[in-house]
Amino acid sequence: MRSSSPDLAEVAVVGAGPAGLAAAVTAADAGLDVLLLDAADAPGGQYYRAPAPGLGAARPEALHHGWKTFTALTARLARHRDAGRLRHLTGHQVWAVTRTGEDHTLHALTGPDGREGVTLRARRLVLATGAVERQLPFPGWTLPGVVGAAGAQAMLKSGLVLPGRRVVVAGSGPLLQAVALSLARAGARVPALVEAAGYAAYARAPQVLAANPDRLAEGVRHRAGLARYGVRMLAHRAVTAVHGTERVEGVTVSRLDRAWRPVPGTGRRIDCDALAVGHGLVPQLDLALGLGCATRTDADGSAVLERDEDLRTTVPGVWAAGETGGIGGVRIALAEGESAALSVIAEARGGWPPARAAGLRRRRRRMRGFAALMGTVHRPGPGWTEWLAPDTEVCRCEEVTAGTIRTAVDELGAGDSRTAKLLTRAGMGWCQGRTCGFAVRALAGPPGPDATPGRRPLVCPVPLSTLARTARSEDA
Repeated sequence: MRSSSPDLAEVAVVGAGPAGLAAAVTAADAGLDVLLLDAADAPGGQYYRAPAPGLGAARPEALHHGWKTFTALTARLARHRDAGRLRHLTGHQVWAVTRTGEDHTLHALTGPDGREGVTLRARRLVLATGAVERQLPFPGWTLPGVVGAAGAQAMLKSGLVLPGRRVVVAGSGPLLQAVALSLARAGARVPALVEAAGYAAYARAPQVLAANPDRLAEGVRHRAGLARYGVRMLAHRAVTAVHGTERVEGVTVSRLDRAWRPVPGTGRRIDCDALAVGHGLVPQLDLALGLGCATRTDADGSAVLERDEDLRTTVPGVWAAGETGGIGGVRIALAEGESAALSVIAEARGGWPPARAAGLRRRRRRMRGFAALMGTVHRPGPGWTEWLAPDTEVCRCEEVTAGTIRTAVDELGAGDSRTAKLLTRAGMGWCQGRTCGFAVRALAGPPGPDATPGRRPLVCPVPLSTLARTARSEDA
């Protein structure tokens, strides 16, 4: 039964990446009135990011795996949109969600300059807000030519642009292999892939590997492709310094011990004009935290949402799919998007989820097993902070150095990241700690066992005029 109010959707899905797309079209398949919102101008998220139409890319699928899955999802999306079952609002950045009785009010920014405020309502909410890169700072990381590993892939997918001609790929996690291979196929010279962890650790969990043969085969294909392009694989190593004056000219690669501390005397220089670096992903939880959803610590050390087997969060009427429940990749995101929608359908229509929900649950458990292994293998070791020189900027927005944070800890009594933030302004800049938060916590200590991670009332900067109009409408 549809909502009695034309302005009240039966379910709103925030995020049009793989998880959000799967959730939206599955809910619409069952006849629910669906609202799908995303800040981007096209569906697909970071994974299915495609070249801008003006670039005239003849084969966008060449930059992707699983492109047929994406085209099938977008075809269903178009059918439901044309039939009026689904409203897909592109260019809508949701900056807060509030509860109004049993319903949810979504506040978003849109318009040509992203300053027009809109308010939407839905009975139920699926959060599929994805993830961002985790960055560990090191000397020289602010030089032009240093980009995120996922950022380098996004440049290639959306702009058909390489970050440089000779690109070192570094950090930790399976994403690095995909990035290095994509860059090499596109014409970049990749002299080295520098992995801080060791791939041999995967062999300690043969049952998990046997249960996920597709992931094992994917790794073998990546390794074979990298060998074909002459990319050297350097494990248990990290880029500990970047060299150059106006832009990247080379990097120092050092061997690491088990705690990720640099081994003295092992630094070797590799010449390059760009560095693509990333140490995994962390879920984007701002909206969920604003609603009061509970979190837990995942295998990779990041905060993820607590969910039941049907992907409900601890807040009634709110589900979470994909990376919000832990970093796992596109296969999990697609399965969880569909699973969350089936649970929403069962609640909206009454009864139990259909039989296929049980099969999806088994697949999710299997894939989550591999995700937990992946998180354990690539979790940053505590010794990585020894890469930092006293003058290394940790908070780029406020230009706060590692030395300043350490002084706040050693001499001013800052025993946690929030106190360090008050004393140094680390994490108080434009990004609100999204880039530097992990590093500040590593240097100063976590905010405490009872504190929630980075809860903010606003997800992004919002014009005061929009806030004023929102307050007036709520008072009316």
